[in-house]
This record gives sequence, structure tokens and C-alpha cells, in this order.
Amino acid sequence: MRRPRVRAVLVHTGRAKPSGQKPISPLILVYAFGVLIAVGTFLLWIPPANTNPQVTPFMTAFFTASSAATVTGLTTVDTATYWSPFGQAVILVLIQVGGLGIMTMSTLLFIIIGRRISLRERLAIREATGVTMVGGVVRLVRQIGLFVLIVELAGVVLLAARFSADLPLGQALWNGLFHSVSAFNNAGFSNLKVAGGLEAYAVEPLVLLPLAALIMAGGISANVVMDVLRTRRLSRLALDTKMVLLLSAALWAVGMLIFLVTEYSNPQTLGGMDVPGKMLSSFFHSVSPRTAGFNAVPVPGLREYTLFVLMGLMFIGAVSGSTAGGIKVNTLGTLLASVGAVLRGRSQVEAFRREIPGDQVQRALAVMVMALLWIFGVGFFLSLVEDGRFVDLLFETVSAFGTVGLSHGVTPGLGTAGQVLIIATMVFGKVGPLTLILVFAQGTEQHLVRYPQERVRIG
Repeated sequence: MRRPRVRAVLVHTGRAKPSGQKPISPLILVYAFGVLIAVGTFLLWIPPANTNPQVTPFMTAFFTASSAATVTGLTTVDTATYWSPFGQAVILVLIQVGGLGIMTMSTLLFIIIGRRISLRERLAIREATGVTMVGGVVRLVRQIGLFVLIVELAGVVLLAARFSADLPLGQALWNGLFHSVSAFNNAGFSNLKVAGGLEAYAVEPLVLLPLAALIMAGGISANVVMDVLRTRRLSRLALDTKMVLLLSAALWAVGMLIFLVTEYSNPQTLGGMDVPGKMLSSFFHSVSPRTAGFNAVPVPGLREYTLFVLMGLMFIGAVSGSTAGGIKVNTLGTLLASVGAVLRGRSQVEAFRREIPGDQVQRALAVMVMALLWIFGVGFFLSLVEDGRFVDLLFETVSAFGTVGLSHGVTPGLGTAGQVLIIATMVFGKVGPLTLILVFAQGTEQHLVRYPQERVRIG
């Protein structure tokens, strides 16, 4: 039976849409990270990068450069003792460039030297920052640069002031700078040489609170911060901003409560602390696992059901356009709104009195499915090539995908095959499944063909 067309439907035909100019490929992000990792690997491979008078083993340099560029924090060697000041500086630059994004950093450099930003470069910046409009992207990059400078400098001052009580002033400043950049970019690298590392400050509010604030500022994305500062009224905030703020606050609160309850009496983690210390550490470990990967208590000492909750937080990650990985809070919010629409019997997906376009719902679902398939696939193959409990290997895999960096002690003992799998997962988690979706989406065009409908059984 024939019916008149109501509207055109996008159908993938395998042919690129003709245009006068070749569009910017989302794969530019993959190529850029590949170049960044290659440069970082070479700089960490040469003898001045480590404390030994010889070249670094290639896989050690490659793994560390990949982890730093993707702001993950997983390491096969101790950052504080293995790498020289030069090597730590290379890691710091990789974290900053990888966290803010290569296109953002390049644009900031062009702005500083006064170079004009072309239209093609503005399109690439739009892809990298996740905004929808080309107009105003350069102004947005300027605002991001100023925001990053202010927040990271504040972090340096606060952390260095506390570290100076235990370390010489120069070392305290270097540790403060390193941790401020690492925390804001959600990297999780630490170069503390004090006994126990960051775990020595497990109940120190002057260390944990600044770190948590830096992690939250970097993980919530500059776009959200700019929207809040520009609008200053809850009712006028963008739907994306409202969704991010609500879900982020909910995840921080729920994560803190679950961590406090499950680890309250664990002698290896919170058991020996007083109540204020337990609450402080629980709050810190509800913020860090979603994005950064700093830990003030030993991760191998956590109970298995706590590990399960942390894997959920790592899988979600932070906010789209931020320095972190995971499927993103925005994706989770879109999927929850879709579930709510189904439960209420509505055909449109709505949130905060706004309708979410159907193509975005489909992309959110695709991101979720691709992420799950990748994690289970890597977890399966990792269990084939490495010895260890599956829950520990899966924890490491989810940590790599979420670019978090929390480790259950598995990463330092990985063989070459296991390291390659984790490196691929870190890059996939940083670049994101959405990049692959956008690559395939470039081959779509409007086509006046619609196939007959046929229902399938669900549930």
C-alpha cells in the first residue's frame, strides 16, 4: 500500500554527499593523537628521560606516552622514581596537550602568535570541542585558555603550600604544578616521592579538596562553566548544562555514600580513620574514579562490591567536551530520558521541558553499545593472554576505557600483548566511540526511499 511521503528519511547509501569542499573528517582527532603519542614515545625513549643512563625500553615509553596523551594515568613504572625531571616534564606536556585537545592547544598557540584561524581549522576546532556552531569557536577557545590558566594556577598555589611543609620549596612547587595539571586534565599521574605517595595524605583536606576541585572543574567541561557564568539563571541554562549539573551532583553524592558504607569498616582502606576522615576520603573517591584516577587508599585493598561500583563510575566518565573519557554523563542523561519516555508511553524523548532529537538518542545508544562491546571484547582477550582474576583484568580494562587510571595492581605486570590491548583501549576511550559513528555518518545523504515496517519482539 502506497502512502505519501511526510518527510525525507536519512538512509545510508554508501555514497558520500557531494560538496564543493571535502568535509573535515572526525578521524583527524585519531591522527593527531597518533602523532602526539609518537612524539611522546620518542622523547621518553631517549636516555635523559629516565634516571638510568640508558634508553628506556620501547614498550615502557610507548605505554607511558599513550597513557599521558590520553590522560589515563595507568603506568607500568613508578612515575616519581623511574622518570627524570625531563621525563616528568614530557609527561606533563603530554597531559596538558592531550587533556585540552590538540586542536584547542594549537588554536591557543595561533592566537598567541597572532596567526589567523582559517575556516577549515575552525571546523576542526568545532569537531574537537564538541560545539555545534562554527561561529564563536575561536572566542570559546580563548575563554577555555583563560579558564584553564586561572584554575591550574590556583591549584599550584594551594597544593604547593601544603607540600612545602614536607618538601623543599622547589620540589613542593614542582609537585604542586604536576598534580594541578594532572588533576585538572583528569590524568591521575603523581610524582610524589614521599613514603606512600598520595596515600600519605589520605585524611588531608588541604590536599584532597584542591585535587577534587581541580578534577571536578576539568571533568565538567569549560562549555558548561561558561554557560553557567554567562547565563547565571537556572531557568535559562542550556538543556545540556542542566542535565550535566544534575547527573554529576547525583553521581558524586551516590558514589560517596556507597563508598562510605562499603568501606567504612575495611581495615585496609577507611577502617582506621575517624569519621571526618572517612567522609573526606569517601567524597574524594566518588570524584576521582569517574575521571582522574587518583587514589588516597590502596585500590587492591578495596572490597569486590566496591570495585563493581567504581567500574560503573569509570564507565560513565565525565562530561562531553571535557578532559575525561567514558561514555559521558550527557550520553547517560539522554539514555535515561529515553527510558523515561518509554515508561511514560511517549514517542518523544524529553527532559526539562525540551525534546531531544531522535538522531541524538540513536547516537547515545550506539555509543553505549560500542563501549560495552569493546570492554567485554578486550576483557575477554586480556584474560586469554594474561594471568590473573577476571575481575581484576576487567577493572583494568574499564579503567583504561574511562581514561581513569585506577589500577588493581595488574598493569605493571602486563606482557606486551596485554599492554597493547590496554593502549588501544585508552586511545579508544579518549577519542570515543562517537568519533567512529561520525566517520560512518559522513556517508549519509537524504534519500526518498523508505522500506516497509515490520515489528520485532522486544523483552
